[in-house]
Amino acid sequence: MLKWLWLSLIILLLDQWSKLTIDSAMQLYESIAILPYFNLTYVRNAGAAFSFLSEAGGWQRWFFAVMAFAISLVLIIWIHRLKSNETLMAIALSFVLGGAVGNLIDRLAYGYVIDFLDVYYQTWHWPAFNVADIAISLGVFLMLLESFGVGSHSATQQDPKV
Repeated sequence: MLKWLWLSLIILLLDQWSKLTIDSAMQLYESIAILPYFNLTYVRNAGAAFSFLSEAGGWQRWFFAVMAFAISLVLIIWIHRLKSNETLMAIALSFVLGGAVGNLIDRLAYGYVIDFLDVYYQTWHWPAFNVADIAISLGVFLMLLESFGVGSHSATQQDPKV
């Protein structure tokens, strides 16, 4: 099932390209209105999701990097061990892997993750996110669907010997 790793590579390339584009075209904290309720806003997140531990003093960079590296290895092994009929799970895990590696590269290279997608309503803003975060979220969503049997090709037929 490693044939699905091309999805991880595409996600990784899109993620890194989008972050480099934002970093070179915008100033930190600059915001560009795109649509109602959606801006491009350049921020740097030294923490995890929702800026968790972003003000922890620097140790979190290495903690989250080691965690992302370990999780990436587990995901590769998991994908490798999937059966050929577990396509949805392979796709889901490939999405999560591509996103995890995208954010890992940022942490190792800069000490923070570049975020720029800003969804808001009036004065309330969802924490900014990036392409890697979308891929991770979509991958987890697909994993949930798979856990409920969506996309499953397992035999649901009755065994004729029973």
